[in-house]
Amino acid sequence: MRHSLLPSVSQSQLHSLLGLRHISSLKVPWRKDPALDAAIDRDKHHHLCHRVVREVLHEPNKCISLRYLEKRRERLRLNLRVRTFLDWYPNLLELYPDRIKPNSSPVPFLRPSQSLLTFLSRESDIRSRNEPLVLGKLCKLLMISKDRAIPVEKILEVRRLFGFPEDLVDSLVPRYPELVRESNGHIHLVSWNESFAKSVIEQRADEESDVIGVRVRPNFTLKLPKGFNLKKEMREWVRDWLELPYVSPYSDASELSTASREMEKRNIAVLHEFLSLTIQKRAPVPTIGKFCSEFRLSNAFSNAFTRHPGIFYVSLKGGIKTAMLREAYGEDGVLLERDPLLEIMVRFGELVDEGNREYLDGLKREKQVLPRHIEMEKEIDRC
Repeated sequence: MRHSLLPSVSQSQLHSLLGLRHISSLKVPWRKDPALDAAIDRDKHHHLCHRVVREVLHEPNKCISLRYLEKRRERLRLNLRVRTFLDWYPNLLELYPDRIKPNSSPVPFLRPSQSLLTFLSRESDIRSRNEPLVLGKLCKLLMISKDRAIPVEKILEVRRLFGFPEDLVDSLVPRYPELVRESNGHIHLVSWNESFAKSVIEQRADEESDVIGVRVRPNFTLKLPKGFNLKKEMREWVRDWLELPYVSPYSDASELSTASREMEKRNIAVLHEFLSLTIQKRAPVPTIGKFCSEFRLSNAFSNAFTRHPGIFYVSLKGGIKTAMLREAYGEDGVLLERDPLLEIMVRFGELVDEGNREYLDGLKREKQVLPRHIEMEKEIDRC
């Protein structure tokens, strides 16, 4: 009798091994999407202004000397002098003289302008109105994580993506001890809330079922850009993969084989839900990578974004990879539905743009005045 030199494996293990080889061998070329790239470009000046403003607001008494802020330009990724920044965006911060030490000479200091203080007051009102939404996002992230806990520092790193308050640990968490708590540098889920345990995809399927009266199976929506054609092998793989049952990101994945197509479906569900919970339906890939351990994602998780171009798009704008949810954006690169917390970003953007227009209008007036001034000088010379 001949004995196989290969170790015996079960059918499920064999399926998993074949699934891994098949998945990892799939190659989809990256293709630029100008509309989605433009969505990131539109916000880059707002993000820069937000970093500078927050740097001042985090200082004691919300003020800082001009010289100290100038020294922090590299950390803030501010590639222009602070005075130039103040010229470009004149309604964010204001200069005033103050002393660093009681007996020292006055030097220029910066503090929030009245326009910025008005915005901050409105921001507080918006956050207060939407606190249940923010709490739900926090609970959902904890429910996706394998140990129902995430380090505080990781939550704070993504606070702007999800709209979490900066004082999350001291404000939001203590108000809801029946749901979340902070302990040993982690935020823990205290109790499982079934109302939070449905993904965006499952909620959408339920809504469609209610409308048509027939149960709709939860699944991903594919939205390939015009002219983007998948090769036959990839089309067939996607078709078969979509036929697999949807695996909720809130389900227990501990029994799934890392190599299986089911785990691939679960991982895509986790990434889809993570991006769906963000305010702008996008997040830097390196930032998502910090949650690999909590979400049971492999170190090669980012390959999934390019392997599923109908679900995700990876923008390379700004020198960083940003994963975007295709279904969330229209053909013009504008969000189809607005997260209530997006109002904060919109209002801040309006404030930034208003100040920049003021600066540009001033330049135009100077250009108009200068020729007239030169002509007057010539007339005086002729007298």
